[in-house]
Amino acid sequence: MKFILRLFPEISIKSRPVRNRLIRLLQQNIINVSKHHGFSAKIIAQWDKLIVDIDKENATEETIRALSVKELARIPGIHSFMEVVQFEYQSFEDIFERARSLYEKDLCNKTFCVRVKRRGNHEFTSQMAERQIGGMFKQQTQNKGVCLDNPDVKINIEIDGNKCFLVANIYKGIGGYPVSSQGEALTLISGGFDSGVSTYLAIKRGLKVHYIFFNMGGLAHEIGVKQESYFIWDRFASSHRVKFITIPFEKIVGEILEKTHHGVRGVILKRMMVRVASKVAERLDCKAIITGESLGQVSSQTIDNLSHIDAVSDSLILRPLTMSDKQDIIDVAESIGTGDFARSMPEYCGVISDHPNVCPKRSFVEEQEALMQDGLIEDALERSKALDIKDIPFDTTKLKQDVQFVSEITRNDVVIDVRASDDEQKAPLKLENVEVLKIPFYKVAAEFSKLDNLKTYLLYCDQGVMSIAQASYLKSQGHHNVKVLRFE
Repeated sequence: MKFILRLFPEISIKSRPVRNRLIRLLQQNIINVSKHHGFSAKIIAQWDKLIVDIDKENATEETIRALSVKELARIPGIHSFMEVVQFEYQSFEDIFERARSLYEKDLCNKTFCVRVKRRGNHEFTSQMAERQIGGMFKQQTQNKGVCLDNPDVKINIEIDGNKCFLVANIYKGIGGYPVSSQGEALTLISGGFDSGVSTYLAIKRGLKVHYIFFNMGGLAHEIGVKQESYFIWDRFASSHRVKFITIPFEKIVGEILEKTHHGVRGVILKRMMVRVASKVAERLDCKAIITGESLGQVSSQTIDNLSHIDAVSDSLILRPLTMSDKQDIIDVAESIGTGDFARSMPEYCGVISDHPNVCPKRSFVEEQEALMQDGLIEDALERSKALDIKDIPFDTTKLKQDVQFVSEITRNDVVIDVRASDDEQKAPLKLENVEVLKIPFYKVAAEFSKLDNLKTYLLYCDQGVMSIAQASYLKSQGHHNVKVLRFE
C-alpha cells in the first residue's frame, strides 16, 4: 500500500543541509517504527515529500491500511499523508479511466472539482490537466457539475514524470520534528495529566526523551507510571530506544516531612528532584530536563518558587506547559490517550504543604533544606534502577501483585495508619477496641519486618492510594499478612 507523506512546514523552510538531515532522520524513524510494529516500509525521499510503500506479511489490504494510517499519524515530522494508487500513464484518458474507477461512486448527485499537482517536465500545465480531466468526469459520470470554491468531492491527482498518483484518502499527521532531531532530554514523569502531556509535546518537537520517575509511594504507583511511559513511547517515539529510570525517594520524603517547615515542603521536594534529575541527565548525556509545571497552577509553581527550583539545576529546564490552562492540558491528554492513565493513577498524598508559601525567600528555603541529613542525593542515585523502556510490559507483569480489600476488622487484625503525620493529626483515626499503629508510608517498608508476623495488618489512608501502594509492595516482598482497609 502506497502513501505520499508531506513534511511538517517548518522543515520545508530550512536550509538545504538541515532539510536533508531532517528528511533522512524522518525516513529512518519510519523504518524503525515499522519494524517495531511488525510491518515493512520502503521509502523514496524527495525534496518536498516521502513516498512510502507499506506491506505486512499474511495481512489483508484492510489490515495493512488500518495499521499504516494508525502508525503514520503518530510519527513526528509528518504534516499529512495521502493514500495513493500509483500507475504509469500515456494520456489524460488513461488518468481519467483509473480515476473514474476510484471516484465515480462518490460523485452521484454531487458537485466536484479536480486538483492536479505536477512535478517534472510536461507539455501541459496543472491547470490544463484539471480542465481536461474535469471535463471527462463532467460528461461521463453522474454529477451535479463542477464547483471550484466548495465542492462536495475533491479529486486529487499528483503527476510526477510519467507516473500518476490518485489520492484515495488524505490523513492528518501530528506535525513537529523527527524524534532525536533536536537532541536528547530527560522527562520527569509522575503519571498525572501534566507530565504525560509535557512529555508528548517534547517528543513532538523532536526530542529523544528518556524517563525518570521518583518513587515516593510504592509499587502500584511505579507500575502505573511505567505503563503510561511505555504507552507514550510506543505510540509516539518507538523509533528510538530510551531508558526508564526509577529513583527511590522515600528517604528524602521522610526527611522533608519530619524536618522542614510545612510552607516550603513542596518547593524543597521539587528542588531535590531537580538535583537528582540533573545528575541522571548528565549520565545519559541529556541536554535538558522536561517538567510538567504550569505557571501558577500550584503553590510550588509560582514564578518565585520556579526560580528557586531552577537555581539548583545543572541542566536546562524545559516547561512545555508553562502558559497552559489545566483544562487545555486535560484536553490534550484525552486526545493522545493518556487521560485514562492520569485519572486512575495513584496520586502522591503525603508531601502537601499546609498553608504553602507562594513567594518564600531563597534564604529561608535553603535554611530549611540544611536541616535535612547529608548524602540523600547520593543515596537515591546509588539505589536507582534503569530499565530499557521496551522491557516494561514484561517487567510490570512480573511485579504486579493482587491486593485484598476489607471493610471489617477482626480480632487478629492490626490497623496501620500510613498517612503522613500532619494528615493523621488533622483527622485522627479513632477505632474502638482496635490496635492502631501510626507508621507513615515512607517508613512502612522498613518497619514492617519488625512486626508480629502472626497478625494481619490492615493499611489505611484517606483516599486509599498510599495504602494500596504499600500493600502491593509488601506483598511483592513476600509479606502475605497485609490487606487494605476501606470503609464503606
